[in-house]
Amino acid sequence: MDLEMKKNLASNWFKILQDSICHSIQKLEKSNAIFQSKSWKRNHKKDEGGGEFRILKNGKVFDKVGVNFSKVYGKFPQKFKKNIPGTQKDPSFWASGISVVMHLKNPLIPAMHFNTRYISTTRDWFGGGMDVTPSRIDRTEEKEFHNTLKKMCNRHDKNYYKIYKKWCDQYFYLPHRKEPRGIGGIFFDYKKGNFDKNFKFVRDVGITFEFIFNKIIKKKIKKKWSMKDKEAQYIKRGRYTEFNLLYDRGTKFGLQTGGNTEGILMSLPPTAKW
Repeated sequence: MDLEMKKNLASNWFKILQDSICHSIQKLEKSNAIFQSKSWKRNHKKDEGGGEFRILKNGKVFDKVGVNFSKVYGKFPQKFKKNIPGTQKDPSFWASGISVVMHLKNPLIPAMHFNTRYISTTRDWFGGGMDVTPSRIDRTEEKEFHNTLKKMCNRHDKNYYKIYKKWCDQYFYLPHRKEPRGIGGIFFDYKKGNFDKNFKFVRDVGITFEFIFNKIIKKKIKKKWSMKDKEAQYIKRGRYTEFNLLYDRGTKFGLQTGGNTEGILMSLPPTAKW
């Protein structure tokens, strides 16, 4: 399979998944709040791709949820290319992906994040993952979440879950706070070599995320909460904001490669406290 076909397969899947996830979210929302969509271009003077981000705000179920698709290409800035494999001699790149961040109105429902991407330089690879950030501990939910991820990973490789869970725990950590962002999940990067196997895994990650958020939200959507619960959520959202602005690779990658700023910062919650 040639590289162009791989790129088309990956970007087409990410676009299909964006539609599917938005459809699921709209079914859960059941209100007048709908997604506002905005398409953008990386460079208005020449063709370097772009994307579409969709944001739903102030719903009955979702305070804010963003679903972002991108397909961009061009050349990495000189100061950034040293961090990317395969760009030492040629700074050209192509990248496509989908990212989702959910901030729920009910503080008993955790914030949820997912992304998958395919990047091509002189090499090509997949990356991504998902994690959950509750403001109130729920051990049953945590166990079910990780069991679902483990079963999904085991369908592809018995070693994936252990490796990617550890990577996630290390990645979604706030060093200045000495605390994890949430209850973890899976995180992976630089998956290369066997495109067919890796692409099957990446598709399964996306489908599993859609299953997980539907299950978690439906289970807790009608649970009663107090203002004390909401205040705890606002404080946790402050931590979420700190991580995304200080450490998140996707935020840095997007901003340093000419991505749409509004789309990149869609991950930030509508209200946070410190």
